[in-house]
Amino acid sequence: MSLLWRGGERNCLNAKISLALLETEPNCQAMNPRVRQAEILDFVRQNGRATVEELARRFEASRETIRRDLSALSEGGQIQKIHGGAKIPDIHGEGPFRERMAANAEAKRAIARSGAALISPGDTLFIDTGSTTLIFAEALAERESLTVVTNSTAIARAIGVGGQSQAIFLLGGSYDSDNQETRGPMAIRQIGAFRLQHAVITVGGVHATAGLTDFDFAESQVAGAMIENAEKLIVLADSSKFDRTGPFAVGSLGQMDYLVSDARPSGKLEEALDRTDVSIVT
Repeated sequence: MSLLWRGGERNCLNAKISLALLETEPNCQAMNPRVRQAEILDFVRQNGRATVEELARRFEASRETIRRDLSALSEGGQIQKIHGGAKIPDIHGEGPFRERMAANAEAKRAIARSGAALISPGDTLFIDTGSTTLIFAEALAERESLTVVTNSTAIARAIGVGGQSQAIFLLGGSYDSDNQETRGPMAIRQIGAFRLQHAVITVGGVHATAGLTDFDFAESQVAGAMIENAEKLIVLADSSKFDRTGPFAVGSLGQMDYLVSDARPSGKLEEALDRTDVSIVT
């Protein structure tokens, strides 16, 4: 659902709007630029690329407005501008991470907003690599005075858009170009140098008996180390992860403080979570 600017913000009744602006902005009530940019980013991720013309039609905005939006997203490294439009950055490649970014994009955006609401200005947090945690990091861009430790170059860049008030620590280690992450023993040792308020992670599966699991050994090790060095654990997982089990253990259900998802679990998983103190946020 689109959000509109109202009240004292820009609208057609504002006498200060110039004639030139009226000529380039056909809508009387304009969508908030950050909301529009987030929806443009979702559209490009889902489709791989988009033209200025189709984005202008889709969002009922001028071509000039869309070009400004694409420039802002490009400066943040979220899209790559091309002649007449934009596409997913080449750094994402054609591999699994790009596919995960496109999958369940709407649910992930909702989860990211709910997860971001749990974080206050001045908080300290680990954020591990993942498509959902990247969108979560983008939702945190305007939160002030955060201290963020991550093994994801994309997440570090997304948090950095928020300005100089953020303290960002990028873990070292072996670099995986598809997932844009550092991993391995060096990253895990460096995690041990921090004691933070929150660990915000995504997982491959949330299961009644297996707990939190993943399908990548190196990522499961990084996530586990973050959990051990944080006071609280926030797990971001869309409902497709429910009742799935990966081969590598990350943690137990009881270690979670918050499970943020697009739906509430049911069946045995719901029963297992009822026996813990975890808060389910949807």
